[in-house]
Amino acid sequence: MADTTFTINGAKVAPGTRTTIELPAGRLYTHTPMTIPVHVINGKRDGPRLFLSAAIHGDEINGVEIIRRVLTLPALKRIKGTLIAVPIVNVHGLLSHSRYLPDRRDLNRSFPGSEKGSLAARIAHLFMEEIVCQSTHGIDLHTGAVHRTNLPQIRANLDDEETDKLARAFNVPVIISSNLRDGSLREAAAEHGIPMLLYEAGEALRFDEMAIRAGVKGIVNVMRSLGMLPPSRGTRKSYKEPVVARSSSWVRASESGILRALIPLGGRVSKGTLLGVVSDPFGEKEAQITSPYSGIVIGKTNLPLVNEGDALYHIARFGDIEEIEAKVDEFQEDLSDELNR
Repeated sequence: MADTTFTINGAKVAPGTRTTIELPAGRLYTHTPMTIPVHVINGKRDGPRLFLSAAIHGDEINGVEIIRRVLTLPALKRIKGTLIAVPIVNVHGLLSHSRYLPDRRDLNRSFPGSEKGSLAARIAHLFMEEIVCQSTHGIDLHTGAVHRTNLPQIRANLDDEETDKLARAFNVPVIISSNLRDGSLREAAAEHGIPMLLYEAGEALRFDEMAIRAGVKGIVNVMRSLGMLPPSRGTRKSYKEPVVARSSSWVRASESGILRALIPLGGRVSKGTLLGVVSDPFGEKEAQITSPYSGIVIGKTNLPLVNEGDALYHIARFGDIEEIEAKVDEFQEDLSDELNR
């Protein structure tokens, strides 16, 4: 029988056990050691090795809570394969409530990194060597930026058959077929042949209960699809095929001023729909913000104070707007029902 002991940074995790490992990530200028906590659950039986990562952007904290809840699930006692959970990748950013590292670099534009490069490059290299390259699949958890919120959505390279299968298994109503960005974790994982999903939901520095629950469910769905967890024994609602966006883009402010937003997150818009109005503090001058095309609002600003050129509404275009609107509404209603129980 093959030895399925899992090793990270020299620490061995025997089959049928779980443990937390601290990955050394340099020192602060106070000489205090900095580490990245990694929790490994190694099943008794061999199988896929799935990594979960969050807070690559240090202010995106929904994923931290998603991973915490996943790790408490009783079903993990029957896991097949290995779950590698990294709830806080950018520890520096989390401590300072910042998206970035102290060197002002974006960690998600620094992969695959370098052992002798900048601080961001070194952390990216460490994460690649110890986590990504030991995995067969991955899910990276994100939120919108500061003062922006995202509708729960999966972003993935759907040209890859395995990635497409996992994106649909996650089971949120919206999938964005997005290109790989230079220096991103998704690009680095793809270069190593590792199918990976990026889950976007909620806002930076805020917990969003609906986004968190959707994330936990999605991860469990993917683990079941991979055969890491047994199928659900409960009564399951019929599977609803998600809808893939053909493209998406931000609608920006044409003037600086105070925004009165009129369309909610998840709202359906047609070409020419009035999204909001930007006015000066006296109401003497107003600029209407209209949608340049039909689609669904998958992201929006939460801050009423806007400068000319600020991103206000993120709209995704779909072939059948009514279909995706119905799926978004049903998805939100199902999660709302759970929250109200």
